[in-house]
Amino acid sequence: MGRMPDTTTEQGVYLNPAGEFTRDQRYIASRITRDGRDGYPVEPGRYRLVVSRACPWASRAVIVRRLLGLEDAISMAIAGPTHDKRSWTFDLAPGGIDPVLGYERLQQAFFKRFPDYERGITVPAIVDVTTGQVVTNDYPQITIDMSLEWRDHQRPGAPELYPEALRPEIDAVNEVVFKDVNNGVYRAGFAGTQEAYEKAYTRLFDRLDWLSDRLEGQRYLVGDTITEADVRLFTTLVRFDAVYHGHFKCNRQKLTEMPVLWAYARDLFVTPGFGDTVDFDHIKRHYYEVHRDINPTGIVPAGPDLSGWLTPHGREVLGGRPFGDGTPPGPVRDDEAVPLEHTPEG
Repeated sequence: MGRMPDTTTEQGVYLNPAGEFTRDQRYIASRITRDGRDGYPVEPGRYRLVVSRACPWASRAVIVRRLLGLEDAISMAIAGPTHDKRSWTFDLAPGGIDPVLGYERLQQAFFKRFPDYERGITVPAIVDVTTGQVVTNDYPQITIDMSLEWRDHQRPGAPELYPEALRPEIDAVNEVVFKDVNNGVYRAGFAGTQEAYEKAYTRLFDRLDWLSDRLEGQRYLVGDTITEADVRLFTTLVRFDAVYHGHFKCNRQKLTEMPVLWAYARDLFVTPGFGDTVDFDHIKRHYYEVHRDINPTGIVPAGPDLSGWLTPHGREVLGGRPFGDGTPPGPVRDDEAVPLEHTPEG
């Protein structure tokens, strides 16, 4: 396989012989559980979630943590929007050092546990503060475990994001959305041949059409409340016009030109826990500055206009209860707020 170095926020970027992007999904599979069967028991204050607001996979964990009210149980370190060959860095922290971990780079937590670690240093990652070692970077499992294993430490009124009765349907939707949309934009953007690109492009927009049909008559992807499936789709949609449409050549239509998905995304954006975690400046800076094989100049586009995210979406007519029998999360903590100038209100 040929490797395209230094071109992704999450994993190493590889091309198979057909020029198709192949994501390295060999994550650290350790889990934090109630019974501590992997050696990492649920324990408030023991773990630190490391994220970058630029990364869609990390953004899932940021949203779920906020929706469930786990801020006091799991602290959060926010890395800067760009990185070098070695690792994400804590350049947003005073002195460039994370105040809890004492690290300059996320890489240090990986090497503390695995001195010869050779895979991608990825976010989101959870670090054991007591040892300074990474626990896991298995991002699909991280958010599921926040819902199930950390239940005793969730806020009163936390929503059911992964309800037992709906899990088979949520899992089925998540699988196709990951293959064709979440990962599909990368398959298009990092394709090494015209054929591979067009194949990914077609799969992406066929799936977006399928999602539009599904969401035309229902407010949320599965059931009548927000679930894990909505979180996973949202983090791709919110980046679509700012990055994927142009940078990754996913340009049949902009999100703003797909009426159902645009309204659906705006509905989630104004729901507490979603849009208030989105940093458009970090998103754009990461993709356009780091992916120099795609954007050699590193110039970050001035647009798109963000004001449309706050326009009425009209999807209330479809019914649904965003938080089910629960309640919305409270205000964002001051130390975790997105700078106003990085938002549609800025």
